[in-house]
Amino acid sequence: MTAAAAAPGVKETVDFWFDPVCPWAWMTSRWILETEKVRDIEVRWHVMSLAVLNEDADLPEDYRSLMDRAWGPVRVVIAAAEKHGQDIIGKLYTAIGTRVHPGGEKDLTVAVSQALEEVGLPAELIDYASSTEFDQKLRASHADGIDRVGQDFGTPVVAVGDTAFFGPVVTPAPKGEAAGKLWDGVVAVAQTPGFYELKRTRDADPQFD
Repeated sequence: MTAAAAAPGVKETVDFWFDPVCPWAWMTSRWILETEKVRDIEVRWHVMSLAVLNEDADLPEDYRSLMDRAWGPVRVVIAAAEKHGQDIIGKLYTAIGTRVHPGGEKDLTVAVSQALEEVGLPAELIDYASSTEFDQKLRASHADGIDRVGQDFGTPVVAVGDTAFFGPVVTPAPKGEAAGKLWDGVVAVAQTPGFYELKRTRDADPQFD
C-alpha cells in the first residue's frame, strides 16, 4: 500500500500469488476473500510455483515427488489465463483448491479436470499439465511475486502497491470483521520502515471449512 490511502469508495488492488497445491496459501486465500467483503480491496490473482522455487533444492524424496506433480496444476492455470483471460484465475484456483484441500483429492489430474468443468473451461486444457508451452509465462509470474519478498519465502505472496509480504500464515481463516482486523494489522506492520519479520512456531495444521 502506498503512503496515501485509497480515495473513499475506491477499491485498492491487492495482488495475490499462490500455488494451488499449498494448503497454507489456500488458508490465506480464503482469508483475503473474506477481507474483500469488509474492506475496500479487490484481489488480483497470480500464479507462482513451488516447483520452480524448489527445482534446484535438495529435498526429501516425498516432497520432491510432490514438487514433480505440482507442475501440473499451475501450468493449467497459467494456460487458462493465457487463453481465456486473467479473470479466470481466481475462479479456477477456488475450484481446484476446494477439491485438493478441504475435499482431500490426492489425484491432482482429477482435481484439475473437475475444476475445469466446474468453471466452464475446455477439458483439453488439462493437456497443459505436462506441457512446457507456457513455462516462460509461469516463471515470469513466479518471479514477479517472489522477487518482491525474496527467495527465502514461498507462497502466498501478497502485495498492495509498493508493500509486499509473505503470508499471513493462519488457521482457521478469519471471517467477517475478524478478517478485516487481521488485514489492518498486517498492512500496518508491513508499512513500518525497517520491519521484516514476526513469527512463531506453528502448532496446528490447516483447518478447512
